Amino acid sequence: MPRALYKEEHQKIVERLKKARIDAGLDQVEVAEKLGRTQSYVSKIESGQRRFDVLQLKEFAKLYKKDIDFFIK
Repeated sequence: MPRALYKEEHQKIVERLKKARIDAGLDQVEVAEKLGRTQSYVSKIESGQRRFDVLQLKEFAKLYKKDIDFFIK
């Protein structure tokens, strides 16, 4: 049985997060600094090892200058 109910959907959001970061011309260290987090925090989110909530997703969307719809479509 899959550990996460929406594992495939979560992975798609994670892939879009990484794409948005790259499109914004930022590396993980820069993102972490702007969010007041560690690089490992960003890395774990992008690798799917760490879950995140809608408020954290909003922070990423604002930083990457993307509508939140970009990540959840």
